[in-house]
Amino acid sequence: MIYLKSFKLSPHTVKNPNAYPYNVFKNVTGEVFVFHNITVLYGNNGSGKSTLLNFIANKLDIKGAESLTNDYPQDFLQDCTYQLGQSNSEGECNQIPRNSMYIKSEDILYEIKKVQQEAVLKEGYLYQHAKLGYTKEQLEELKHSYQMYKQIEIMKFANEKYSNGETSMQLFDEYLAPDGLYLLDEPETSLSPANQIILSKEINELARFFNCQFIIATHSPFMLGTLHAKIYNLDAPLLRTDKWTELDNVRFFYDFFKERKNEFEI
Repeated sequence: MIYLKSFKLSPHTVKNPNAYPYNVFKNVTGEVFVFHNITVLYGNNGSGKSTLLNFIANKLDIKGAESLTNDYPQDFLQDCTYQLGQSNSEGECNQIPRNSMYIKSEDILYEIKKVQQEAVLKEGYLYQHAKLGYTKEQLEELKHSYQMYKQIEIMKFANEKYSNGETSMQLFDEYLAPDGLYLLDEPETSLSPANQIILSKEINELARFFNCQFIIATHSPFMLGTLHAKIYNLDAPLLRTDKWTELDNVRFFYDFFKERKNEFEI
């Protein structure tokens, strides 16, 4: 499913060569990104892949977008344009689904930290009971009860059973629902190579069978090699797409293990 067909960067420049984000996108001014059902934005630190995701999220008013507080980013965003899919037999759509999300690596890490904090567990426990109709007096009594103490201990034990990576996978399972446009910023954070591949396969299935579209910023060779994606190489001097085997980061891994091949064959 194609919800977002294309996104065009601002064609304008400014006098200050260091003005953010004009300096980040100086080599791709006015370029158009054309998206597939899975599109990867590849690049090393400072390549602009996270910035681009946030501009897309802001322009489309997608949940999770970080607000732009300075004039330069706001001016840049105003000059960016996009094109949605059109309703036709090719499975494209002319609107962004409500459950679409921009999910950043720090969002996942924050959620992991949050569930590990006892104070937050208590707050969540009380909030759930407030939703069930408990009065202020009942909530105050519950706050100091043995019932709450035991429940928090159970929740803490359950959280401690899972690693950060396992918790990340559970969060992705919760967030990634059918019929959505998802912007994922370095989803490999906290995930082992095996779990990165599992997540990539789940993304492939969601895109193929469950009407999802993904735009993913990553430089993980395991995800790059598993996703059925169009890959934009933001490290290149001009906007272009590459095969995953042509990317510098992937070649680095390949050369690293190739040079140590004999150590694996002992």
